Amino acid sequence: MSRQLRPTDVKRLNRDWRRRTQGRLALLVESVTQPFNVGSIIRSAAVFGVDRIWLTGNATAPDHPAVGKTALGTDAKTPWTRTPSSAEAAAAARAEGYRVVALELAAGAAPLHDTDLDADICLAVGAEDHGCSPALLAAADALAYIPQVGRVGSLNVAVATAIALAETRRREWQRLPAPGPADPAAARG
Repeated sequence: MSRQLRPTDVKRLNRDWRRRTQGRLALLVESVTQPFNVGSIIRSAAVFGVDRIWLTGNATAPDHPAVGKTALGTDAKTPWTRTPSSAEAAAAARAEGYRVVALELAAGAAPLHDTDLDADICLAVGAEDHGCSPALLAAADALAYIPQVGRVGSLNVAVATAIALAETRRREWQRLPAPGPADPAAARG
């Protein structure tokens, strides 16, 4: 019979996935100002094992009091740095061995599912209203977009970030057999 996993079972399952995760992930967050969006991005970053976040433009800092309402304590799990410009943040990411992939509905962007995400990846996202700046697009190694078939023209930046983080990890994990939720009865043997 199916049931929700107990906290100990969830910890075991997450530990199994962490052991299967080798690739590094980072984020470059440009001018995302809404605390809810920043908190959601940080929470997704913690879930998917993001190593570092670079903030540029007028992005709201993770230590802003309103960010914590959504981040729920995960803001302490991912280091972040404020960088003067997106070009400098992209250069810093590249210097640390990341390939910078900007998420934007832009000319020359490839669908996310067709984008090379096999190296250590720094996903770059832009402001709620305007997306990635021209400077960020120029600094990126690749441009990707999330295909949309509905009658809405764009996704919320925090949702788009979570989708891209999940797709990046999925690519890495698809090459490995998946751990399953532990069956406590089987574990007791």
